[in-house]
Amino acid sequence: MTNAMRDARIEKLHFNQVINQIRDLPALPAIVQDLMKNIGPDETDINVITRKVAMDQALSAKTLQFANSSFYGLQSKVTTIQQAITLIGINAVRHVVTATALTGYFPPNNCAGFDFFALWRHSVATAVCSRVLARHLHVNQDYAFTAGLLHDIGRLVLVTYFRNEYEAVIAYREEHDCHWLEAEQEVLGVDHVMAGEALAAHWNFSDTIRHAIAGHHNPEQQKVRSLASIVHIADAIAHALDLSHLENDLVPPVSHVAWVGLDLSEEVYLQVFHETELLFDEVSRVLLTEK
Repeated sequence: MTNAMRDARIEKLHFNQVINQIRDLPALPAIVQDLMKNIGPDETDINVITRKVAMDQALSAKTLQFANSSFYGLQSKVTTIQQAITLIGINAVRHVVTATALTGYFPPNNCAGFDFFALWRHSVATAVCSRVLARHLHVNQDYAFTAGLLHDIGRLVLVTYFRNEYEAVIAYREEHDCHWLEAEQEVLGVDHVMAGEALAAHWNFSDTIRHAIAGHHNPEQQKVRSLASIVHIADAIAHALDLSHLENDLVPPVSHVAWVGLDLSEEVYLQVFHETELLFDEVSRVLLTEK
């Protein structure tokens, strides 16, 4: 059977099927809800978060490891959760908690041709690059990191709950040598951006994060230097650097509006490439240690 014949046997999804599957997902742990619903540090009680993280041995260990990594470059070793959260901030703890929770919600399955680890590596690479770009743009680095980490979460929804259909997406992409978004739209009629935005709404992620997920392939609809634009450019850079180690990876089309809107020089972009590669291994070792 050819890939084309296989594609023909797959009926396109109705978006309501995806919505219904998302609605059936269990609620996120309370600590993740606390951290993702309110994006700003002033909106979250640091003492409450400290107590909740301290009660979870795995989260405590990862938080301390993250705080002591070269990603933050602190001068002295951090030894307590209170100290870690005080020094690196609530938003940094969000990275650890979110990655830990979501890798548990979407464990690897036997979808033929799909590499879960490669997707998480790409997500972390995009997060790191988003944060580096945000620093050069003098905007909030932790918002950018979180948005970059979550930008492709819709693919996890589709591959986890519509495995057979997504195998047809993979076959279509291989046959036509196209981008994931195009393959999803052609085969499923529903793409990972739609699924990701719906999941973000269901789990009450902040509007800041939801808009970044929704616009990471189409940032033109949002403000200049929007979080979606930052993630869009970071996504392309992460693909270009091939940090996912995914065979036959393609760099997605880059929006001219987003590229010009960030208004960064070639010299700065070279620094962004270098810093992203430099920091990626350290961050992925912390966030993906159990992958």
